[in-house]
Amino acid sequence: MSHQLPPGFRLERKSNTEEFFINMGPQHPSTHGALRLTLRMDGENIVELVPHFGYIHRGMEKQAESMSYLQYIALSDRQDYLTAIQNNLGVVIALEKGMNVGVPLRGEYIRVMLQELGRIASHLVFYGCFGGDLGGQTCLLFGFKEREMIHDILEEVTGSRLTTNFFRPGGSRYDVPDTFIPRVKALLDHMEDAMRDYERFLSKNIIVLERSIGIGVLTKEDAIAYGCSGPVLRASGVNFDVRRANPYSIYDQFDFDVPVFQNGDCYDRYKIRIAEIHESMKILRQCVEKFPEGPWRSKEKPVRLPVGRYYSEIETAKGLYATYVVAATTGEKPYRIHTRGPSFPHIAALNKMVQGHKISDLVTIMATLDPVIPEIDR
Repeated sequence: MSHQLPPGFRLERKSNTEEFFINMGPQHPSTHGALRLTLRMDGENIVELVPHFGYIHRGMEKQAESMSYLQYIALSDRQDYLTAIQNNLGVVIALEKGMNVGVPLRGEYIRVMLQELGRIASHLVFYGCFGGDLGGQTCLLFGFKEREMIHDILEEVTGSRLTTNFFRPGGSRYDVPDTFIPRVKALLDHMEDAMRDYERFLSKNIIVLERSIGIGVLTKEDAIAYGCSGPVLRASGVNFDVRRANPYSIYDQFDFDVPVFQNGDCYDRYKIRIAEIHESMKILRQCVEKFPEGPWRSKEKPVRLPVGRYYSEIETAKGLYATYVVAATTGEKPYRIHTRGPSFPHIAALNKMVQGHKISDLVTIMATLDPVIPEIDR
């Protein structure tokens, strides 16, 4: 075998067998977007993995330089489309710091409720894709059924099912309709039974257990070193959730737990998202009980930021989403907006997790990372 390796690989031979390289993607259905993975194989075992990004790069941060701040809020929807309404809030909080505006209590409740509905919807997509990638196509029908109920609510509130463009500095574009609270309550009552079905279907399934327990282990130390966040980090034993560590909005007023597991394998990454759905439902129950009257947005004013640098971070369904805004001149357009999304560090850690496993295990591991590639290819 020639010692000439493709770019990105290290020359380390641990056996005398003939190694070879194969491509997974960029159109493979289990890559959750246009991602190409180059695999270095020793027989059926993966020796090394190198990810290749950029197939759908859109230059969003460059586009932001010629956009107004308001226009960029809409652009944040198109990064991780499964956490669109959460991305909106991350951008808006950074803008609010520059504008020095607050949010009425009703507006904060609207924000928290839509955030948690979005978190549940994203985790339901994970559930469906995780089961589907393991061969259980019924899970796709299960997960998307309840997700559609959530998007019906989002559509009524925001006018859009997926790319919401809803939050604004000081609150949101609109108040919620009178049907909002009854519909959320009905959804929560329905989800109590639905979650029992979900867990009965997958959580003790012998095929799921065999293909996920001990597979794709990411140690606590590696998770921290790679900058992982969200369920991936907490499944490796790190108790970090921005809603607790650095509370934003009014999350410090709610009673909820931060699920943490210790094994760092595929099964723990599955379990932690199921547990987070229950915690989001707990937060929503408290919001329904205490939902206040009053104004939903502070006095509207032009979105103009003074010269300075403004930073925000929130906890999306995938992990830490940070927004860094640089205003070089006072006005309606930024000098630069940079986004720190959660999916890139998780794909960066993939090589650590797949070594010694089979390609079928790689599909399982990818599913439990729950990446959205357009958020990487901004």
